[in-house]
Amino acid sequence: MGDLRAEAREWLAQDPDPGTRAELRAILDAGDDHALAGRFGARLEFGTAGLRGELGAGPNRMNRVTVMRAAAGLAACLPPGGLVAVGFDARHGSRRFAEDTAAVLTGAGLRAEVFADPVPTPVLAHRVRTTGAVAGVMVTASHNPPRDNGYKVYWADGAQIVPPADAEISAAIDAVGRVDRLPLGDGWTVLDDLTPYLDAVAGLRLGDARDISVVYTPLHGVGRDVFLRAFERAGFAAPAVVPEQAEPDPDFPTVTFPNPEEPGALDLALALARERGADLVIANDPDADRCSVAVPGPAGWRALTGDEVGGLLAEHVLRHTTGEDRLVVTTIVSSSLLGRIAAAHGVRFAESLTGFKWIMKAARPGDRLVYGYEEALGHSVGDDRGVPVNDKDGIGAALALAALAAEAERDGRTLLDLLDDQARRYGLHATAQLSVRVNDLSLITAAMARLRARPPAELGGRAVETAEDLALGADGLPPTDGLRFHLAGDARVVIRPSGTEPKLKCYLEVVLPADDVTAARAEAAAALAGLREGVAAALGLS
Repeated sequence: MGDLRAEAREWLAQDPDPGTRAELRAILDAGDDHALAGRFGARLEFGTAGLRGELGAGPNRMNRVTVMRAAAGLAACLPPGGLVAVGFDARHGSRRFAEDTAAVLTGAGLRAEVFADPVPTPVLAHRVRTTGAVAGVMVTASHNPPRDNGYKVYWADGAQIVPPADAEISAAIDAVGRVDRLPLGDGWTVLDDLTPYLDAVAGLRLGDARDISVVYTPLHGVGRDVFLRAFERAGFAAPAVVPEQAEPDPDFPTVTFPNPEEPGALDLALALARERGADLVIANDPDADRCSVAVPGPAGWRALTGDEVGGLLAEHVLRHTTGEDRLVVTTIVSSSLLGRIAAAHGVRFAESLTGFKWIMKAARPGDRLVYGYEEALGHSVGDDRGVPVNDKDGIGAALALAALAAEAERDGRTLLDLLDDQARRYGLHATAQLSVRVNDLSLITAAMARLRARPPAELGGRAVETAEDLALGADGLPPTDGLRFHLAGDARVVIRPSGTEPKLKCYLEVVLPADDVTAARAEAAAALAGLREGVAAALGLS
């Protein structure tokens, strides 16, 4: 523990932030070895998701020292004089972290530009791709709890970094000395023009239907202003914004988790939609790179799953685009429906590893990516010109969903009708998830090791026909920590640790013929419930 105390004192000597210095002094004065070990017994690892963690003092927390070290490591991997675009959300510390990043980058001989105000993540990703920047930084923790923040790095193509860039930056961060000895600059450019991004997403050529009534919530995040400007520019009536969640608030006071996938997150939006008789509810997560939608039906309002939205948007995009060079992409944990849609439309389909950084790397020479999605509410929607953002974009997806819903309503249909049409055409692809949150990450490691050593013979009453260890690579994909089980009766289970949260995530799918869609949905619900129970028992973590 003496070494940790010495490390803490070294940290205190270089930390420019009075808040984290006071926090650390209090821990040292109290002799709180547990708190010290939590902050200095490990460090946040820089990977393909950049950095993400709880705010606080020490190398295992997000703070100004951690951010300045990350910026210095990034600078060491970039060409001298290159331009880096920096964006930030409205979380605690985000603006300060963005300014520290710009100071370190300019001090290292690079050029930096920083948005004047908090922006959605896709605005930053679009900026990087279209301005000749050599890299981009987005300070955000997306939909994590209020106590967290993060640091996401983009390469010159406007997509998130992938190996080996992450390892190179991580090694460069390790070589950084004290941050109070770094040269700091102050000559960065301040950005306040969002017109290029708005033109790109509002100009998507995906149909001209616009008559739709929308209720929108940014979930206390940064999406509202850009969302409203994009809808106006695209010709839609102004959506009604949930007033309690309209303003950016880093404490996210009306939700347990600021994630539109979480139970209860859409309650206020649904209440407003019922009050106004709206046609559609749209929600962004706090940095507006994800998009959730809910629709009214015979049994009341319900949120569509990411896979349901993925199937609907894919077919909408393919109906409004042309060419055999078109490519649609999803991940190995998303529904297999997209492959069947692609085959029916005569376009190429590819699967990637989990995460949009991999979706954006799936194109081969000659491919034109027009749509990519992941089941966790992430979508990149394009048209005949390709996708405008090389990352998930919750605002572009919202515009496409509103246009699709308006087109359906003009034809006397609903999004639920379109889902039924797809089930009859391609089979009902029903998906569900099981997420197990833990306090001790070693439990996840142990569970994965058990499943690898003794794969289950059956899950949910279905025989396991094949068991694949994705860590060994599969279907030409890079290795990843995950397991995939193909089951009797056209069912599938994928199990993997979350890359950003202390969770083990399980993705379930059953595919059924659907001449009678109502009966097929009931059968699928029962099958998924059985799979959920079987997987939970196999994990042994409940």
